[in-house]
Amino acid sequence: MGNGVKKFMYVNRRAPYGTIYALEGLEVVLIGAAFDQEVCMVFVDDGVFQLKKGQDTAESNMKNFSPTYRALGDYDVNKLYVEKESLEQRGMSEDDLLELTYEDEDDDYKEKPSIRIVNREELADLMEQQDVILNY
Repeated sequence: MGNGVKKFMYVNRRAPYGTIYALEGLEVVLIGAAFDQEVCMVFVDDGVFQLKKGQDTAESNMKNFSPTYRALGDYDVNKLYVEKESLEQRGMSEDDLLELTYEDEDDDYKEKPSIRIVNREELADLMEQQDVILNY
């Protein structure tokens, strides 16, 4: 990439609550996107719970930050990859995930889904294409 833009992949492996990793990971992504990095996010293992609809955090004494994911499209973070096998192992499907979209400026600002379900093999190929991979 001759334009100097580095590709950053943020891999989210942990459940959204109980630790600060998920929230901190999201904050770092928003900061990175503000600095014109090419950013994508991956959700594997218990990280898939970060995108689950209808999160109830009352018993954890932590703020439900899942609505913040809706802001990602405004920061041009529109590549959210969810590992199919991680969803299936947790009894979840794409229907259980938040509906996150972005406006595609190259396609007359049409709303498009940000979340893409990929299998392990596709995910490995995506990881090969990154300059930097950060785990949360």
